[in-house]
Amino acid sequence: MSGPATAVLAAGSLPELTPARALGSWQLDVPALILIALLGGLYGWGVLRVRRAGGAWSPGRILAFALLGLGGLAVATMSSLAVYDHVLFWPAAVQNVLLDLITPLGLALGDPLRLAVEALPGDGASARVRRVMTGRVVRLLTFPLVSTALVLGTELTVYFTPYFSTALRVGWLHELMYLHLLAAGCLFVVPVLTREEALPKWCSHPVRAALVFLDGVIDAVPGLVVMTHGTLIAGAWYLHHAPAWSPDVQHDQQIGGGAMLSIAELVALPFLLAILVQWARAERVQAAALDRRLDRDLTPVVSPAPEPGRAPGGSDGAGAVRVRPWWETEQNEVAARIRRQRGED
Repeated sequence: MSGPATAVLAAGSLPELTPARALGSWQLDVPALILIALLGGLYGWGVLRVRRAGGAWSPGRILAFALLGLGGLAVATMSSLAVYDHVLFWPAAVQNVLLDLITPLGLALGDPLRLAVEALPGDGASARVRRVMTGRVVRLLTFPLVSTALVLGTELTVYFTPYFSTALRVGWLHELMYLHLLAAGCLFVVPVLTREEALPKWCSHPVRAALVFLDGVIDAVPGLVVMTHGTLIAGAWYLHHAPAWSPDVQHDQQIGGGAMLSIAELVALPFLLAILVQWARAERVQAAALDRRLDRDLTPVVSPAPEPGRAPGGSDGAGAVRVRPWWETEQNEVAARIRRQRGED
């Protein structure tokens, strides 16, 4: 904790957290501000590079990255949540769930991986980005269920080990905890939503939708555990620093757990909707490509005139020779799909 709020807290006189103060209380967090400026600058540079090269980048992706991603990071680290997180548990709980759920979702909707591939100069730089994304360590950390377990493990470690209570006392560890939560959330969300091939091939859109649904269920676990846990989390700290106007410390923890649970369930819906929108777009692209191929392959071909004295279908007059279309002979997903549609299986 830094800035004016530190002096106020040292005096033990933080004013009561009212709706007006919740909106108007802010403090400067230099490491967080540097990270926001770095991420925003790199993203803006990438968008300019793509557009100057004649490409296009969706304004919706820019808004999601800037408002939900960088904005969520700013709110978590510099708003009233950060001002009051040392005297009340529930602002700290909301702060942490913003960092490992909402901010990663906003950053992922901006698709920074695809932007990096398209913006970096030359094929060599793009290839290096793709090699990093497909490296063994990254593949392991972003593998489905492994990344989900990392998010769950991070939250449980924060609250049910000395990690959180120590971070309240040690400023640099508190900043490291912010980064830890953000990185854990990004390891799951960014690969799922990117248009780059960052996941195994079997992770089709239906599989991703199922993974997001499962992740929504798992994300509810920390909030439920915190809300129902009988032992106070960082209880010695909050009992000592709780202002006179604050709720009972046990009730404060229950509020925090309930907020974590509510936010986790609310985030699951837009996350799932984003996957479904991507799925629908992929189906449209595949259908358009299929239509183009069918139009090309079904174009009538003018047959040469039969020789005098020969039957149209050949020497035996048995009829025309039938050339089988490609979807009857090829063994792939598109051909099988056409056979099913035509009832030829």
